[in-house]
Amino acid sequence: MVEKLRLVSRELVAEGTMAFHFEKPEGFEFRAGQAGDFILVDPPESDDEGNTRAFSLVHAPHEGDLVVATRLRDSAFKRVLRSMPIGSEVNFDGPWGDYTLHRRETTPAVFLIGGIGVTPVRSMISQATHDKTGHRLTLIHANDRAEAAPFVADFEHFASVNPNFTYVQTLSNPPQDWPGETGRIDEAMLRRHVPDLEAPIFYLSGPAGMVKAMRTLLMEAGADEDNIRTEEFSGY
Repeated sequence: MVEKLRLVSRELVAEGTMAFHFEKPEGFEFRAGQAGDFILVDPPESDDEGNTRAFSLVHAPHEGDLVVATRLRDSAFKRVLRSMPIGSEVNFDGPWGDYTLHRRETTPAVFLIGGIGVTPVRSMISQATHDKTGHRLTLIHANDRAEAAPFVADFEHFASVNPNFTYVQTLSNPPQDWPGETGRIDEAMLRRHVPDLEAPIFYLSGPAGMVKAMRTLLMEAGADEDNIRTEEFSGY
């Protein structure tokens, strides 16, 4: 079913990354981690990539707005999205997708995420924190630089109020005083934070190359292939 969504605000959530808040229609339901197609209505410009983009919903069902976030790549779609007046409407086709948190609370969840691929993960962790579920949750989020990492304050808040959630950042180009992990996610880093690789369900999202590399890493480290779920983000 296609819904009309009204833009209510926008904000920078990291360097080169903007979040767009849309008014949630009455009665709208979705599961944390799901996505939908956002369709521009009579845009002032277009290009060969078209007027539709799929975005994961950043906020959880218990939160007020429908929120998406994207890197501000120079495409016609994104130029229109970031310049449209507040109050403008887009069409939304969704929600859809099964990249959602498993229901069995005794099985841990480990998220190995690159960059803006963290958007559906924020939704899942927010909802699990709100619902006080028993899932043990570990997020290892890889970014190039600290300034490019979105939703850091949100994840730090979730970690402060949810004793079952562990938030790990790793940076490829950290500042000199960086206290956290550095470099790409490898087996040694993974085992520092996830001692038993056979127990969790793993969620991978980010650029296609990163997702493929993480799947290979997990398989070589002894994880069960049936316990790996993926979401690839293209066209940042």
